[in-house]
Amino acid sequence: MKFTKMHGAGNDYVYVNGFEERVDDPATLARQVSHRQFGIGADGLILILPSKFADVRMRMFNLDGSEGEMCGNGIRCVAKYAYDHGLVEKLDISVETGSGLRSLLMRTGPSGLVDRVQVNMGAPGLRRGDIPMSGPELEQAVSISLAVDSQQYEVTCVSMGNPHAVIFVDEVESFPVDRIGPLIENHAWFPERINVEFVQVLSPSEVIQRTWERGSGETLACGTGASAVTVAGVLTGRTTRKILNHLRGGDLELEWLENGPVMMLGPAVEVFSGNYDPK
Repeated sequence: MKFTKMHGAGNDYVYVNGFEERVDDPATLARQVSHRQFGIGADGLILILPSKFADVRMRMFNLDGSEGEMCGNGIRCVAKYAYDHGLVEKLDISVETGSGLRSLLMRTGPSGLVDRVQVNMGAPGLRRGDIPMSGPELEQAVSISLAVDSQQYEVTCVSMGNPHAVIFVDEVESFPVDRIGPLIENHAWFPERINVEFVQVLSPSEVIQRTWERGSGETLACGTGASAVTVAGVLTGRTTRKILNHLRGGDLELEWLENGPVMMLGPAVEVFSGNYDPK
């Protein structure tokens, strides 16, 4: 099986061209290729497939084999692969995801290859039923108290096609993400588990983010998470609608437009290609 390793701001996935390759058991394959000692090494697996409704279709699987609805960093690399490898011939494309269609605009570098991609991440879901989480379905979950590990955390929950809980902290680098992250991910409030963002505000237009990703653990970046952080910052009065977000793997530029959608601009990088023999 041919594959290509790519990353968006350090959020790395193994990509398989489903126009040419057949994957019968993507959940098992995701676990195999994602292992950083016995596989290729990645945060998960992304399949680039034909679509009846869009230019291409994306299916993404976390390193534990669970399927996610959407991946903001992954979808930028889907667009880059599609253009650079000749699946599409235009720089503005649509991608079918598990959470609906997304429109993307690619930018090329001096080489003629795509190096940055802007994604319309869609409008956030702000009701508990959108997340989903326990409580009245039509109620928003903004700055609510969540008890974890004998402590109370103020969380704001947002759906960007997948679920996110955003927590603002004073100093994010020293925060015990690896301990608190899985406790919130698997909290009883969230029947489908949840991604968790820990955020330090530097100014009204600049933040630092660390992410505990559902099914993958801490990752270097999360595009849907960065979008959720943008929304949560506005809802809680901490940030403006347009921010620069510093993630461990790189920077993302984001804006929550007045008419609803979150726009995200960030890098897309191809690392290497090769052949893999599924076990």
